[in-house]
Amino acid sequence: MTDRTSTEPADAAVSEGFTTAVAEAEKLIATADFIETDADLAEGYDYLAGSIAAVLQLARARGKSHPHFVTSTGPYTKMGLDNPDTLYYHATVEPEGTYRVRGRRGTTVDLSFQVLRGDYTPTDVPGGDDAFDDRRIDLGPDGSFELTFGPPLADPPAGYVVLGEGASMLAVREVYADWQGEQKGLITIERVDTAGTAPEPLTAARAARTFDIAGKLLLSRINTWFNFPKWFYYDEPVNTLTLPRRTPGGLSTQYSSVGHYRLEAGQALLIEVPVHPGAGAADPGPRVYQGFQLGSLWYISLDYQHHQTSLNSVQAQVDPDGVIRMVIAHENPGVANWIETTGRRRGIMQFRWQRVDEVLGEALAPSISVIDAGDVAAHLPFYDHNRIDPAGWAERIAARQRGFASRMLG
Repeated sequence: MTDRTSTEPADAAVSEGFTTAVAEAEKLIATADFIETDADLAEGYDYLAGSIAAVLQLARARGKSHPHFVTSTGPYTKMGLDNPDTLYYHATVEPEGTYRVRGRRGTTVDLSFQVLRGDYTPTDVPGGDDAFDDRRIDLGPDGSFELTFGPPLADPPAGYVVLGEGASMLAVREVYADWQGEQKGLITIERVDTAGTAPEPLTAARAARTFDIAGKLLLSRINTWFNFPKWFYYDEPVNTLTLPRRTPGGLSTQYSSVGHYRLEAGQALLIEVPVHPGAGAADPGPRVYQGFQLGSLWYISLDYQHHQTSLNSVQAQVDPDGVIRMVIAHENPGVANWIETTGRRRGIMQFRWQRVDEVLGEALAPSISVIDAGDVAAHLPFYDHNRIDPAGWAERIAARQRGFASRMLG
């Protein structure tokens, strides 16, 4: 270790850029035009706290010479309408580098990879070389795999993926249907030309730059996801859902149906959706994923640990005719597929289907209608099948809490 020889005092303002960014982000949160209640503002401040925690971690993990996977978004660092059924990871990359990714496939329903630029956009059109699921991977008998990401090659070997122009991030998603019954996989990354070496020693200047990077990440994060709902949700009529469509900027095999709701006192929404033939309850393992969630106007998931604010095709109660019927309501209607608003009068609705090869049409599309919250039974053809008592409901929530503990933080 080299002694510090400068007689100048340490710069006390190394975090000034970051604290300025935090103050600017706080103003964006506090003046959001959709805030109606103290609860909305409280959620916004909590979203800001989670974003601050996230960007500090991400800024410190941005070393390009020796990359590693970090959690991109999670239950305490939410962004981008995070899917309650998904674990998100990413590693920092650059187009001229070559990276070897090794892992072992777990028993989750889906595992996917996508190369992104720094603005959270794909480096290629969806369906291009940079967005694919594990069906394109050569898996060993134990689920092991190896991929290489790097610059274009004249004759790339099997398992080679080209890093697109401006590539800065390799994102990985593991998607669950059964939170307790499916097992997480393993994944590692190394840069080929630096494997077996150590990174350059940290300097005071580089450590200080971390704060500037974190500040830029914070403002980019807040501004990007503030605008996303305006682009893809709010042009739709309230209390409606779109026909399934390919998810903008996502995988070629992912579809979504989106909308936004407004529920007054005494109103409820009834959503009916057929179970995709490949998405029903089954033994753990790859298959079509089908899930629904509510999101807040901050474009993040609602509390899915202690409340049933999302359901997928395995968690949901399926009626004898193969249809999932969900009731979105402020108060408990006494049915198993109640989707809780957690007191939010307005919010976002999202369906996702993944690992879908065919074009999803009207036959598998959800329908939605506004009903009287006190008249739910009259709208459910299998109401006796759907009913649940308080003890049964408590057990459903306990199952979510146990699944969260074993899967979300595993």
